[in-house]
Amino acid sequence: MSTEKNLTKKSQNLSKKKLRVRIPYLGLSCLAVFFFMVVFADVISPHDPYEGDLANTTIPPAWQEGGTSTYLLGTDMLGRDVLSRLIHGSRISLLISVGCITFYGTIGVILGLISGFFGGKTDMSIMRLADFWTSLPGIIVLFMLAAVYGPSAKTIIITFGIMGWPNYARIVRGECLSLKERDFVRLARVAGCSNLLIMFSHIFPNIVNTIIILATIEIGGIIVYIAILSFIGLGTQPPSCDWGLMLAEGRQYITYAWWLVTFPGIAIVIAVLGFNLTGDWLRELLDPKQKLR
Repeated sequence: MSTEKNLTKKSQNLSKKKLRVRIPYLGLSCLAVFFFMVVFADVISPHDPYEGDLANTTIPPAWQEGGTSTYLLGTDMLGRDVLSRLIHGSRISLLISVGCITFYGTIGVILGLISGFFGGKTDMSIMRLADFWTSLPGIIVLFMLAAVYGPSAKTIIITFGIMGWPNYARIVRGECLSLKERDFVRLARVAGCSNLLIMFSHIFPNIVNTIIILATIEIGGIIVYIAILSFIGLGTQPPSCDWGLMLAEGRQYITYAWWLVTFPGIAIVIAVLGFNLTGDWLRELLDPKQKLR
């Protein structure tokens, strides 16, 4: 009997451990640093990020020989403070990322709800449109929009809005196909609720968790894409503080001014790591399928 009790206690302890969701302290710490810079950029920036001083160009960080405490992370080729530009660059990365996700996420959620709820020819038409849209080369679309509107943050948001919605549409459609067969949807139909009311008042609240998880995971990847586009000249333009643009401007000075590319790269890694780890944690926390596993 004692051995059976011990076995049951051990199994209960193991099940409790499995049900616990580990808190990503590293990811949350990275996000805390990132959002602190976003919110208090004007307060904590030691200098104007756009104001240069040609008498103080390419000054190394404070701990290196020739550095000064006035410029903790050094200055760039125009004498602008690297730390101040990194801090203000966090705002640009976040604003563009949120703009992209809001744009294509809204399109994808609406089309996914319509596709999954109505089914039939409507579902087939929207899904075939999503397949066609996915087959389009995003870089070609970006070049076309850059030629029309010019390389800018608006061009990035429009490009992601055009190319990114199929992923959201497919995921939302799958959730909607499952939810529309539930009893609460049938009761809403019996009560005389319209299709629009059922979609956005009964089905949509049940897929918000999935949308939040997806957005949190994707925002890290979008920050990387924004940096890449700015690096190749298709994103934000000078004198912007975008991290990708800082990398592009500092690459030709990398042999003697390593800090111009190192610190923007570290900033990108911290932001992306924070969002990715937090997104995985939210998926374990909010997704019922993960809890069952």
